[in-house]
Amino acid sequence: MLSILSLIMNSKLVFPLITGAITILVTVLLYKVFKAKQVHREDEEEEEEHTEQQQAEKREKQSGPLKTLVDPNEKYLLPLIEKEEISHDTRKFRFGLPSPDHIFGLPIGQHIHLSATIGNELTIRSYTPVSSDDDKGFVDLVVKVYHRNVNPKFPEGGKMTQYLDEMKIGDTIAFRGPSGKLQYLGNGKFAIKKLRKDPPHVINVKKVNMIAGGSGITPMLQLITEVLKKPEDNTQLALLYANQTETDILLRDDIDVLAAKHQENFKVWYTVDRASSTWKFDTGFVNDTMIQNNLFAPSEDTLTLMCGPPPMVNFACLPNLDKLGYDKELNFAY
Repeated sequence: MLSILSLIMNSKLVFPLITGAITILVTVLLYKVFKAKQVHREDEEEEEEHTEQQQAEKREKQSGPLKTLVDPNEKYLLPLIEKEEISHDTRKFRFGLPSPDHIFGLPIGQHIHLSATIGNELTIRSYTPVSSDDDKGFVDLVVKVYHRNVNPKFPEGGKMTQYLDEMKIGDTIAFRGPSGKLQYLGNGKFAIKKLRKDPPHVINVKKVNMIAGGSGITPMLQLITEVLKKPEDNTQLALLYANQTETDILLRDDIDVLAAKHQENFKVWYTVDRASSTWKFDTGFVNDTMIQNNLFAPSEDTLTLMCGPPPMVNFACLPNLDKLGYDKELNFAY
């Protein structure tokens, strides 16, 4: 008994033993707490990951196909994957989308901007694709190339069109969009803005007149194709298409096929500045007689769209539409 008491009283031996025991006990407790927290955290992370996956799957189902044009302020570099020569000065350029499952994501009536640095200068031009969101993995542009030293008024030709024509397969160019003040919502319903930042004004019409000049046909063809491919859309369409010569008429085969197939919903008429002896349509600039004979008469359910060179729109289309009594609020120039 005395030996035990003497051992206890020996602080040099007792305190190290107590300290060691406490250290071991605290270490064990801390390890158990840490392990429990780690397991809990792993469970939470696994649950969060599962929830995020479920939310992603839900978003994908809700949003539909993968869209390329997600942000209208973002530039998307797309590679040239095909180039087709349609005529001596017209090309079809096919650009690849991020994956074979992507659609372009451009609403009907909207356009995109291409931008490139050409000769140390940023060049931006607007285009409307001839493909649609029925097509996956690519977007098509039909472009008339304005070459150097062809037109005396424009000896340098078109900056962007020549740049596109000189692109090699695999080269990329920046796309940005959607952009535009008009959008077709289907079944004769249009959302139109007077200014880009204005809220859209929605109108319903039964008939749509279209006056196009040169490459201004592309937004018209975009709309025509969208209307005619849907049997439930009964919107009536009439197109007056102006060009310099018969060989300058872009996508004429496509237009004529649609007109022949959908005679009840779509009619087309052409005019050229210089005609051959076999030409069966009009000759000269767009005038009031051409409009009166080939387009729908002015009414509260008739919208008139125009796209082409500014002189055509400002000096041929608008004055003659005004002369014939078309409502200015139902006229829209792209």
